Amino acid sequence: MKIQNMPSLNIGNLIAKIPIIQGGMGVGISGSQLASAVANEGAIGVISAVGLGMTEPDFRSNFKEANKRVLKNEIRKARSLTNGILGVNLMVALSDYDELVECALEENIDILIMGAGLPIKFSKMMTRERFQHVKTKMVPIVSSARAARIIMNYWDKKYCRMPDAIIVEGPMAGGHLGFKLEQIEDPDFALEKLVPALVKSVAPFETKYQKSIPVIAAGGIFTGEDISLMLKLGAKAVQMGTRFVATHECDANIHFKEMYVNAKKEDLIIIKSPVGLPGRAIKNTFLKDVLAGVKKPFQCPWKCLRTCNIRESPYCIASALIQAKLGNFKDGFAFAGSNAWKIKKIISVKELIQTLKRQYNEVIETEINMETSLRMSMSVA
Repeated sequence: MKIQNMPSLNIGNLIAKIPIIQGGMGVGISGSQLASAVANEGAIGVISAVGLGMTEPDFRSNFKEANKRVLKNEIRKARSLTNGILGVNLMVALSDYDELVECALEENIDILIMGAGLPIKFSKMMTRERFQHVKTKMVPIVSSARAARIIMNYWDKKYCRMPDAIIVEGPMAGGHLGFKLEQIEDPDFALEKLVPALVKSVAPFETKYQKSIPVIAAGGIFTGEDISLMLKLGAKAVQMGTRFVATHECDANIHFKEMYVNAKKEDLIIIKSPVGLPGRAIKNTFLKDVLAGVKKPFQCPWKCLRTCNIRESPYCIASALIQAKLGNFKDGFAFAGSNAWKIKKIISVKELIQTLKRQYNEVIETEINMETSLRMSMSVA
């Protein structure tokens, strides 16, 4: 069967050949190696800016500069490996969020993706005039149409501009989730409900500003069929994180990738993060100890997340995540999406993209054949 092209994704003057954004995964899971490989396949590659400086020798004494230094290096390294579209993913909750925003803009990153909080206010350096003319595409991540409206209304009044796209992430995602515990399995909060609601919410702002604001679906997207469904619901693209972990180009240690390959469905659990949010992770000894009430002693050289309750935290989440990235699961754990258990082997980014294209094509071919058969049967009748 001939592989047909998926529709392209247009974000302003940026055109991705296929409608896939690789999700930003910290700490250090999606860096320059993964992002550039994804961009080379016509999708959008994303570097996670969370805690990038944690392996630097001066991190404990100079964490802000260490984070900025490594982010700059990662962006420049990715640029040397691809001519494709690159993004940086930032958590609004980071204590050095403003500094990292400036760093990404100074490096002229194509897209700035902002999640884990509402990107409403920026530093004083981000004046109304500057925000209106910044070339980098500004893309918030939200968990509801209501959150998107808050952002759009604020940006409308404060900056007189709109997001260039909006990612809506459902409760089947990996990592920190923007939902209450009881909402995660509630059908009313399923991605299939969130996408049409967001498409409807952006429409009036698209009319006012005479621009397209693509809705991008995220959270549990795993197959080409999933992509097809989201596009039918009105999304212009999808964001996928978990699928890209078990690739040769992923920046994580091989043991991290094998954690995904070996995971069973029952290993995917919801935990309460030290930052006060539920999160989805792969169960291991470290998390079993935490769930049993065992505290993991740590020293906090700096408060990386504004919402972290250091005194009551049973462990340092930044430390646990960087240890996992390095392959040390005795002192860490891996976040993962709800479908991580379906991954059976480590493959290349190219093979993954080709698989998604083939699956998407099979869905389209099946639908065309069904429509053709229906028309023929109606004409005969």
